[in-house]
Amino acid sequence: MKLIVAIIKPHKLDDVRNGLTSIGQNGITVSNVEGFGRQKGRTEIYRGAEYFYDWVPKVKIELAVRDDLIEKVIQTIIDNARTSKIGDGKIFVINLERAYRIRTGEDGEAAL
Repeated sequence: MKLIVAIIKPHKLDDVRNGLTSIGQNGITVSNVEGFGRQKGRTEIYRGAEYFYDWVPKVKIELAVRDDLIEKVIQTIIDNARTSKIGDGKIFVINLERAYRIRTGEDGEAAL
């Protein structure tokens, strides 16, 4: 099992969710986050004054994935989150040692 963490643009969330659902990956956790990478922030104009914001709004998606679906999930996120512009995001794959379903006590892949 792996834990996949993806940081994407907020307006791509529905596309990514629909793509993941279509391949059978139903459980995801979503958080609104802020950060910056190569974008290094953004400039906005408010009431005629220009303001620079260091932090760019992003969405963080976390999902536990069975080993046999990892590549398919990663490719689905890439295909649905890509705009081909700077700031499309990142995907991190982390080893997941254990998972438990609290309601039933199931563990391992059965808990996913």
